[in-house]
Amino acid sequence: MLSFVIFVFVMMVGVPISITLCLTAAAYIWQTDNTVLFASFPTQMFTGLDSYGLIAIPLFILIGEVMNGGGITRRIIDMSMAFVGAMKGGLAYVNLIANMFVASILGSAAAQVALMGQMVVPEMVRAGYDKTFSAGLTAYAGMLGPIIPPSIMFVVYSVMAQVPVGTMLAAGIIPGVMLTVSFCVIIALMGYVYNYPRGEKRTARERISTITRAIPTLLIPLIIVGSILTGLANPTEAAALGVVASVLVGRYVTRDLRFGQLPRMFVKAGILSAGILFLIAGAAVFSWVLVYGMVPQHVAAWIQTVAHDPITFMLMVNVILLVIGTVIDGAPGLIMTVPILLPIATDVYGIDPVHFGVVAVVNLVLGFLSPPVGLNFFVAAAVTGAKPGKMFIVTLPFFFVSCIILVLLSIFPSLSTFFN
Repeated sequence: MLSFVIFVFVMMVGVPISITLCLTAAAYIWQTDNTVLFASFPTQMFTGLDSYGLIAIPLFILIGEVMNGGGITRRIIDMSMAFVGAMKGGLAYVNLIANMFVASILGSAAAQVALMGQMVVPEMVRAGYDKTFSAGLTAYAGMLGPIIPPSIMFVVYSVMAQVPVGTMLAAGIIPGVMLTVSFCVIIALMGYVYNYPRGEKRTARERISTITRAIPTLLIPLIIVGSILTGLANPTEAAALGVVASVLVGRYVTRDLRFGQLPRMFVKAGILSAGILFLIAGAAVFSWVLVYGMVPQHVAAWIQTVAHDPITFMLMVNVILLVIGTVIDGAPGLIMTVPILLPIATDVYGIDPVHFGVVAVVNLVLGFLSPPVGLNFFVAAAVTGAKPGKMFIVTLPFFFVSCIILVLLSIFPSLSTFFN
């Protein structure tokens, strides 16, 4: 009980979640008078990072940095404009489709919302769209980042669950497409209700020219995802290939990248990666203490008195993780809950760990868009000036359809395991 109180208090006063996990683990060891376990603290932290798959995280982050500095995103947006820009609500579709392509490169919701919020929202406002809706749509489109491969959250989960990284990344394809298509349907309906403006019409020659210019940028997600799905490379190798491809495209195709920019990008990617990796190390200690204290067994005994079948259990997990996701960021939420809930899902209810991982990630990502935290809304507000609370209200249809898809993913495992 004392450990739980310390955990809540330390987290509420703003201490980083990685340090909170370490302090909570230390408090539990001290409370149970097993101080000999302190000698294993460094070993457990190192063991948590001793995974080849984790090398993919800094590489994926570096791809995003190079892409931002290489003018690749601008060409992806122009290509989306060529496809759907002239339709009613065309810029809204452009926002969503461009986010889908960018998601297959960045893999981070916050980075994606910040980038697209700066590039697309001003264009939508100038075209006559409401700023709140434009920013809110960008926030929801940012959901695709942690779901469509490559996904840093799926990499973290795969390491924790001892599931092949490539399998987890492939599992995000169908949920990502389902979300994208459903969001397009909502945009179409809202476009006719609110009479969204049409984008600028382009001639066939202009469209072909724009698409031709953007095709080389699509080599990056094609190389990353294609090499994983075909088995030509594991996710870490695919991420390394993606870095090389993004540098070559940015330098010799878009010509916006200079080699002199790379050291700064390496440093920034290293700093961001260090924060994530330290979080994983702290989680390793936290998970070790949970197992030592038989917490998963106690939680499993309680859940079995309530949930008598896998579907009921998964629906319970949806509620638990959605609530956790509203106050804790995605990766920390994953790290805190997987050691407790995954053994119950696999050992008690026979749920495929890949299926559970997809549902867990989508749940926590949806928490990015739910009060009181709503990380994506706050990021979008920071770069656009819109109000987070108004964004949530205006985009409620997207929230409801996301919940429906989440239930479908929970009930039908094949939507997650199709590519296994």
